[in-house]
Amino acid sequence: MDYTQKFAKIVQNTLFEHLSEQNRLYVKAFAHSHRLSQQQLKQLVDMVIDITQWREPSPREKNFKNFAALRAYHERLQNKDNRYDGGFRVTPEKIKLQSVQKNGIGFGMCPVASPKTRCCNLLTLDSVESCGFDCSYCSIQSFYNGNTVTFHENLGQNLQQLELDPSQLYHIGTGQSSDSLMWGDRYGTLSALNAFAKTHPNVILEMKTKSDNTAFFEQNEIAKNIIVTWSLNPQTIIDNEEHLTAPLHKRLQAAKKLHDRGILVGFHFHPMIHFQNWEREYAKICEELLRDFDPARVAMVSMGTLTFIKPVIQKIRKRKFHSKILQMPLRDAGGKLSYPQETKKRMFQHLYGSLTPWHEKVYFYLCMEDHSLWREVFDREYSTNESFELDMKLHYKAKIESL
Repeated sequence: MDYTQKFAKIVQNTLFEHLSEQNRLYVKAFAHSHRLSQQQLKQLVDMVIDITQWREPSPREKNFKNFAALRAYHERLQNKDNRYDGGFRVTPEKIKLQSVQKNGIGFGMCPVASPKTRCCNLLTLDSVESCGFDCSYCSIQSFYNGNTVTFHENLGQNLQQLELDPSQLYHIGTGQSSDSLMWGDRYGTLSALNAFAKTHPNVILEMKTKSDNTAFFEQNEIAKNIIVTWSLNPQTIIDNEEHLTAPLHKRLQAAKKLHDRGILVGFHFHPMIHFQNWEREYAKICEELLRDFDPARVAMVSMGTLTFIKPVIQKIRKRKFHSKILQMPLRDAGGKLSYPQETKKRMFQHLYGSLTPWHEKVYFYLCMEDHSLWREVFDREYSTNESFELDMKLHYKAKIESL
């Protein structure tokens, strides 16, 4: 078999068809010239897609003598200090909304839980399926097929059928399958969840959001055991990677409205993203939190970095957009891919140090990070996921009872 025939066969298991015409011609010529293996061809296609998405000088413009030289170029770009010059706004993917009658409800362990990292054993409740925001790094895109957001018309009835042990304390989140607030009370979703929380005082119900849609919470009496939490990132990241989400100042204003109404709030710095001036921009957010929020009404602050499973990386590479989100040194992290451990430690220590006045008043934790980082960041650690889970629940329960 000559290489032309071989190429036609081995290229089928790559993302070759997602390349531009120019890049397809380049990849084909480079592969023929250097007689690349199937594995090398797959890596070449992925690297060309990456470099194009990152808006870095194309390999077409460089005369690489061999595959190793091109791979070294890709690695240098992965390790450079990211800059968001010129903007990385994209045309969001179109979504379709639908409502259905559901027989039961998605309720179980957090879908990204891993035994190789310290996990809080969060239970998740799929009140809405899929998200209308378009964050470039989102893992929700790997859970559902198509760009369809599904609402449960009979959510309230299904919630009533959940069998919960009244002697057990539950921590349940609604932000793992969709944004918890962006849809408001469409199809009575928030009304059903609020009623569920009132009926089950042994449930700590957490709603996680990047929205500023707080109308329902301002107009209704909210169960004390509901915590509304905001995912925060610098505006640079929101502008370039968290498409369609509320700007940082509107997220903070929304959180402040609920905080001032006596509703418990919290903040997730997850994913933290390494880019030029990250220290200053994250520290600025912390300054605003310390200035505007009473820690007595803040349940928690979580931290975690960009962490990918391979299917999400492939979905990102299939998109025709510009993004810096994969321009990072990808290292094994408990079976997933993330920043090197030293980078994580530096980022977490910086953020935790920026919130020093809250250390004894707010519950801090690392989300899905290696066990060893806890001691290095917080000077404390948990021996098991169960001990982490219990301590978190007790902290939240104490905050709720103090309101």
